[in-house]
Amino acid sequence: MAHPSDQDAAPDVEQPPARRSLADVTPPIALGPLDGRYRAVVAPLVDHLSEAALNRERVHVEVEWLIHLTSHHAVPGAPTLSGEERDHLRAIVTDFDEHTVAELAATEKITVHDVKAVEYLLKERMSTAPGVLGEDTVLPRVTELVHFACTSEDVNNLAYALMVRGAVQRVWLPAARTLVDQVAGMAHEHATVPMLARTHGQPATPTTMGKELAVLAHRLRRQLRRIEGAEYLGKINGATGTYGAHLAAVPTADWVHLSRAFVEHLGLTWNPLTTQIESHDWQAELYADVARFNRILHNLATDVWTYISLGYFAQVRGQGTVGSSTMPHKVNPIRFENAEANLEISCALLDSLGATLVTSRMQRDLTDSTTQRNIGPAFGHSLLAIDNVRRGLAGLDVDTAATARDLDANWEVLGEAVQSAMRAAGVAGVAGMENPYERLKELTRGHRVTGDRMREFVLGLGLPEATAQRLAAMTPATYTGAAADLVRFLDD
Repeated sequence: MAHPSDQDAAPDVEQPPARRSLADVTPPIALGPLDGRYRAVVAPLVDHLSEAALNRERVHVEVEWLIHLTSHHAVPGAPTLSGEERDHLRAIVTDFDEHTVAELAATEKITVHDVKAVEYLLKERMSTAPGVLGEDTVLPRVTELVHFACTSEDVNNLAYALMVRGAVQRVWLPAARTLVDQVAGMAHEHATVPMLARTHGQPATPTTMGKELAVLAHRLRRQLRRIEGAEYLGKINGATGTYGAHLAAVPTADWVHLSRAFVEHLGLTWNPLTTQIESHDWQAELYADVARFNRILHNLATDVWTYISLGYFAQVRGQGTVGSSTMPHKVNPIRFENAEANLEISCALLDSLGATLVTSRMQRDLTDSTTQRNIGPAFGHSLLAIDNVRRGLAGLDVDTAATARDLDANWEVLGEAVQSAMRAAGVAGVAGMENPYERLKELTRGHRVTGDRMREFVLGLGLPEATAQRLAAMTPATYTGAAADLVRFLDD
């Protein structure tokens, strides 16, 4: 057997030139679509759910805790801060900018601890306060009250509660409400437009376009009410939730009362019983409600997509974009398809957040730390989907000619109305009304029934004259029951 070195050498394969790493490009290129392609849509969330926002809220919590301690004389000997000194501390939060972000990042490289970096930032600002406020300021004397008796989670849980509350109330909910109002407006506009229903995908009792949209708007609004009523919990009770360090330092203070007052001062709901971490149950509850909203919106997207494919909706407004790269006639329902995908990603993240955050081994583990850093993407994909659905709906018109054609091609759906009238007549004592379901099944199942054939059948049943004439005058387009009137319940 020949030794490999004796064999003919393989022909040289031309190697492509080495590529420059995109990771080295300045400014940095986004890894994910939310910070790249879709940045403009989700940018409002950056002020609430980014890493910089987390650090700003940490600074906010630390500042307010220091002010709270001094204002309530919790630590004997600590001076009360003047209004100017309180304003100076709070300005660290209001003036938080890219320079502060960079300073914290540089400090964290040394501390290898993000909350400790925040503590050092505040102490540095307080130590240099005499240069701003004058030599009489007491801020340098109280630097050790920064992060007093706190574990990192005391700061983090409050920071996250403030962040999530801000993102939900100031960004996500306004966008979601606007979308639902848009759907409700379409429901009212098209309340009387008859449409063939399709249960299991098959022709079924007619409805109206408005009523079907109203169902979706009603479902979405119900979830919004739940989200609007969400509680945002917080705690500040030490390393294992016992106030151990607090009482060891100052046993005479009512730390439970001080803790509750502080959490409620931040506008949060106080959680009196925790381990080292706030239990995050409120987050799991909120994320479940947002995910449920997402899934109902996903249902809307797939239904509207289907109505477009049936021709019930025409995509006519604001559709100057390319639909297909090769088929000029096409206008693809891309807004709804994009929404579907982003809603699915959002739900996957929200479900994972909810499942992970409710469990922490004994008094503490760090699974929640990295998990909570994905709250922003979870809401970002939902917000992106909401934006796509809103823009998609804005480009639709109902094609009443298409809905009318579909209705007129399915007269057999009146079989339900006729057999129900026969049942009622039979109960009232009218002769010849036996086996109504079976007789209509024989007439309609597997057959196309014309209007003339249906009227002939109805008039030959022996129904009371008024009933027979009413049914004979009915068409698939008029067999919509109270559908149009039901839309009014959206306003209740």
